[in-house]
Amino acid sequence: MPRSVNAVASRKRRKKVLKAAKGYFGARRNVFTVAKNAVDKAMVYAYRGRKEKKRAFRRLWIARINAATRMEGMSYSHFIHQLDQKDIQLNRKVLADLAMNHPETFKAIIDSVR
Repeated sequence: MPRSVNAVASRKRRKKVLKAAKGYFGARRNVFTVAKNAVDKAMVYAYRGRKEKKRAFRRLWIARINAATRMEGMSYSHFIHQLDQKDIQLNRKVLADLAMNHPETFKAIIDSVR
């Protein structure tokens, strides 16, 4: 009796990996075993990068809010504390956008927490 191999599934699996490795340099693009390792590592970097992007944007928002509040004579930490005390629920993304694009609205928020 001949050996049964599921060539359809094997080929599909290999093609999927090689398609994901499109654009890689040298053997990483067309040798399955090398491409598999490269794609696996790329997926790890992509997963980690999605988390790091959130951290980077939060840092950016905090820097922008801090710059805008210091121009009004208040520190970032004092401003955030006052927002919490007054129960004003605006997140850092919205506050940073207001500070950059609508400074008069941001100044009104600072005046309301003073």
